Amino acid sequence: MVTSSAPGKVYLFGEHAVVYGEPAVPCAIERRARVTVEERPEGVRVHAGDLTLDGFTVEYDGDAAGRPDVDVPDSLIEAGVGYVNEAIAQARDAVGDETAGFDVTVDSQIPLGAGIGSSAAVVVAAIDAATRELGVELSREELAERAYQVEYTVQDGQASRADTFCSTVGGAVRVEGDDCRTLPAPDLPFVIGYDGGAGDTGALVAGVRNLKETYDFAADTVAAIGDIVRSGERALADGDVAELGRLMDFNHGLLEALGVSSRSLDAMVWAARDAGALGAKLTGAGGGGCIVALDETAETATALEYTPGCQEAFRAELDTDGVRVEAG
Repeated sequence: MVTSSAPGKVYLFGEHAVVYGEPAVPCAIERRARVTVEERPEGVRVHAGDLTLDGFTVEYDGDAAGRPDVDVPDSLIEAGVGYVNEAIAQARDAVGDETAGFDVTVDSQIPLGAGIGSSAAVVVAAIDAATRELGVELSREELAERAYQVEYTVQDGQASRADTFCSTVGGAVRVEGDDCRTLPAPDLPFVIGYDGGAGDTGALVAGVRNLKETYDFAADTVAAIGDIVRSGERALADGDVAELGRLMDFNHGLLEALGVSSRSLDAMVWAARDAGALGAKLTGAGGGGCIVALDETAETATALEYTPGCQEAFRAELDTDGVRVEAG
């Protein structure tokens, strides 16, 4: 039996634009998904708990048709089941055993669909634990590639390498197309606000694609996000956290223009700014879920706790570990 864990992430800059070859800078955070895998004679059984901040537990045999009976949107459950099934398929392929059986237990501190990398963390940890259980240790490069292939399949070819690479290696990373690398980064005082909801990633990505193909100014907006990322890289290298915050504010405005924010996300962003945060923006696909702010004080977290629509606010330090073995 092997337990592996991988971190979630927030985007400093670049979500949505990264789909079109622009760079993005996600950062791993100390919220983790833990996946325990034990070999069994045949078949797959998955136990999944704590996949939202409130938590729930489901059990199903490894078949996406067997939808668990829980009060969670169908799209999230179907995606969650799909991610685990595809991760197991990648693990079987990596070890050269297409019939390997597994008991898989998923326990995650990362809410589903909230924009902080739940699926990537689960996929990375699941592949790592399953292959190790069968005596194969993948390099981080291969693990990140196989995890990306899972997201690419489940998200109908609209995934980037950003989330899975970040969960695999940890820290701050830069992703531009197939070029993935780590970045030096100062301590970043992340504060995260969560509205309890989740956006439909596929629909939001498709909406941006439609805008980009219809309006030149939308294509220019995507390109401008890429420019913000490049400026943000220089601020990271300089350790200029105040400049990072200013650029985050710009990035949120452009994401609003692309139609991927929401009333609850905007309310949390403005509450953070009014409380003195250096910057704040949505993180991930948008439509609901989480915002990320930079604030060394307790003011932003306190303000978010009193913001209508914010279900939870918490601090999250930069996690430099990436995927790691917890037991086994």
